[in-house]
Amino acid sequence: MRRALLISLFCSTLFAASADAQEAQLANPDFKPELAKQLGADKIGMRHYVMVILKTGPNKIPAGKERDAMFAGHFANMKRLANEGKLMVAGPADGVDGWRGLFFFAVDNIDAARELTATDPVIQQGEMIAEYHKVYLSAALMQVPQIHKQISAKN
Repeated sequence: MRRALLISLFCSTLFAASADAQEAQLANPDFKPELAKQLGADKIGMRHYVMVILKTGPNKIPAGKERDAMFAGHFANMKRLANEGKLMVAGPADGVDGWRGLFFFAVDNIDAARELTATDPVIQQGEMIAEYHKVYLSAALMQVPQIHKQISAKN
């Protein structure tokens, strides 16, 4: 029994040493723990977001001042949400199957994304409707708004 205990102890120590060696091999030499924490990253650099698909809504606003004002408000709202650190990525879609655009919000539940989306004039006026999906993506998306400011010639 003593011999079995010693063999078991030896094997578990050997396995632990092997696991430590594998962990060390897998470690990322570029890892920046403070940045990971700041961006809300988990151990593999990911985090939760909510993707919002903006689709054609029931209320097409005709061309003119009202439509122009609605879209000016839409862009101003996106800029505000990005500056608040809530909207990470946004952009238009090709219109196929009614898809008009996408939002990626740095929130982990759909109710929070609904509240943010409800502040947009295109939603308020029915020009677009929203569809919500939880997604798990790189925490690096959190830096897109800052980087975009640095590469956009227009404000």
